[in-house]
Amino acid sequence: MKVVINRNKLIESIQHVTKAISSKTTIPILAGLKIRATYNGLTLTGSDSDITIESFIPVEEEGIQFIDEIEQGEIIVHARYFPDIIKKLPSETVEIEVDEQLQITIQSGHAEFHLNGQDAEEYPQVAQIQTETNFELPINLLKNMIKQTVFAVSTSETRPILTGVNLTVENEQIHFVATDSHRLAASNLPLENIIDEFPFDQVVIPGKSLNELSKILDDTDDKIQISISENQIAFQTNHLYFLSRLLDGKYPETSRLIPDESKTVIHADTKTLLQAVDRASLLAKDNHNNVIRLQTKDQQIVELSSNSPEIGKVEEEITVAKMDGEELKISFSSKYMIDALKIMETDQVKIEFTGAMRPFIIKPLEHDQILQLILPVRTF
Repeated sequence: MKVVINRNKLIESIQHVTKAISSKTTIPILAGLKIRATYNGLTLTGSDSDITIESFIPVEEEGIQFIDEIEQGEIIVHARYFPDIIKKLPSETVEIEVDEQLQITIQSGHAEFHLNGQDAEEYPQVAQIQTETNFELPINLLKNMIKQTVFAVSTSETRPILTGVNLTVENEQIHFVATDSHRLAASNLPLENIIDEFPFDQVVIPGKSLNELSKILDDTDDKIQISISENQIAFQTNHLYFLSRLLDGKYPETSRLIPDESKTVIHADTKTLLQAVDRASLLAKDNHNNVIRLQTKDQQIVELSSNSPEIGKVEEEITVAKMDGEELKISFSSKYMIDALKIMETDQVKIEFTGAMRPFIIKPLEHDQILQLILPVRTF
C-alpha cells in the first residue's frame, strides 16, 4: 500500500474516526485505526464495537486534488501514535507506504517515521445495515434536535435505557425525547420523505453516540441518510458512515408526564430570564442541585431568589411580557432551567405551571417543536 495525500485532509479524517476508538477496548485490534486504500480514495475506520466511524477521502473532489498517488492495500496503525505523528509533520503532503512485513514508513519534508502495523484481515467487518427503514434529514436540523435533547440523558448507569435518546416517528414527524427522570427534553421535526409505517416501537440511541456524531457533522443543509435495524442505527453522508448500537430495554412512557392543563402561564424574554436565573444560581452552589425559587408578584413581576445560610441570599425581580393565572411559589434546579433556556432559539418563551409540586413545561412562544419539562424540588 502507498498513498501520497494532503496532510490537513488526512488530519480531519483521523479526528473523525478516533472519536470511536477507546484505549480500554477488550478487543486489542480495535485499539488501532484501519486505513484502506483503493483507486477511488482512502477510507479510515475507527471502532469500539459500540460505535464505528468510517471517513472517506476521495482522490479528487470539486477540482481539488487530495491524493497525488495511491496504490491499493490496507493496514492497521496504532491509534495512539499515528494521529500525533501526522499532526506534527512539517510538510503539507504526507507519503505513507506499507511493505509486505506490515512495516509502515511515513515521510513528510525531512521527517521520516517507521511504525509497526497490524494485519487488516484481523479487523472486524463493518456492518452495513440491511433495512427498509431509511429516511433523510438536513444535517443542521438533525444537529439541532441532538442539541435540544441529548443534554437531558441520564449520566447514571443504574437505568441504562435513560442514557439514550428515544427516537420515534408518527404523524409524519420524527420525535427525539430524553429524560433522566428529573427533567425531560423533546424535539419534533416534520419529515420530508414520509415513512409509510415505522416498524419499531422504540429506537433508543446512546447519548454518547449522538454527542460524537454532532461533533463530526458540519453545519450544513446537506442531507444525511438514517438507516435503522433492530439493534443498530447508521448515519451516512457522502464521506462519512457512522454506525451505533441501540440500547436494549423499555424506554418509559414519557407522554403521560406532560401536563395537559396549566394554572399559571408566563411569557418571558428568553435572554433576560436566562441571565436572571444564572445570577440567582450564584449563591445556590452549596445546596442540592443549585435550587432557586420563583415567585409571581403583581403587575407581571417575577422574583427569583436563592438562599445559602452560610453564604447569603440573592433576590431579583424581572418584568415578564405576560402573566396569567394563579399566584405561584415554586423551587427548582437552576442548572436544569439554564440548560433548558440555553437551547431555546426564540426570543420569547412560554412557561406553563400546574402548581408548586407539579412538573412545569418550557417551550418557545412561536412554535411547539421544542418542549422542556422540569420537576420542581420540595423545599422546607
